[in-house]
Amino acid sequence: MKYPLTSTSRIARRKGKTFTAERMVPEETPVAFSYAGTTHAVMMASPADFEDFALGFSLTEGIIAAADEVESIIVQDQGAGIDIQIRLKDQANTRFEARRRRLAGPVGCGLCGIESIEEAMRDVAPVEGSSLTLSADDIVQAVKLLARQQPMHAETGAVHAAGFYVPGAGVIVVREDVGRHNALDKLSGALNKMGVAGTSGAVVVTSRVSVEMVQKTAAIGAAFIIAVSAPTALAIRTAQACGMTLVALVRGDEFDIFAGADRVDTGVTQHVA
Repeated sequence: MKYPLTSTSRIARRKGKTFTAERMVPEETPVAFSYAGTTHAVMMASPADFEDFALGFSLTEGIIAAADEVESIIVQDQGAGIDIQIRLKDQANTRFEARRRRLAGPVGCGLCGIESIEEAMRDVAPVEGSSLTLSADDIVQAVKLLARQQPMHAETGAVHAAGFYVPGAGVIVVREDVGRHNALDKLSGALNKMGVAGTSGAVVVTSRVSVEMVQKTAAIGAAFIIAVSAPTALAIRTAQACGMTLVALVRGDEFDIFAGADRVDTGVTQHVA
């Protein structure tokens, strides 16, 4: 697979010495999602996995309830960026038109351009249908396996990853992107195309956990989100409210559980102040 990377010249300072060297850096490009010919969102993203991105974004943003509501996805290279034309089936299109809004999201921002507080703070449906529990070893292993499946990050150190961990099978799919929300959307689309139920495993991410990461994980149907970095207070409250297990700050064999501790078998009695 050819990854969207570019080699660039740089002047490096190392151990008191300066020299010229090459380094791989990730590409990013505007990606527009157009529904029925009208642009709905423009995201700065890694130019890869476009169909996964379009499908996952449509699902996690609640534009569609299921993949079969999409009639077609056509990727058009406009030179300056990518326009993804998404055509919805009649009922889904009617529902979408009723809630149409316009947003623009730069890298690292998943809520820019949303027109109301209500949209930003949309209710998250309870995470149901998952009887999954994970051991402490599962959590540690999930993050280790994700780290081994990030070829773009290994080359550049500049992209995020979102993966899906299934006990006994490992991390079965990973998507990388310059934007953490984009990586999660691409993962959502990939899981849907593979026919993998979100209830069967845990979402694992390399980024911090903000409220929109919890919202998108809930839309996938996963009861777990496991992260290398820390969560925000609102993300914790949202995870608690929808019954999600939020594990963060996974470093080596250490981690913190911020919500849903009953799903994690640590092998020791839990003491909560």
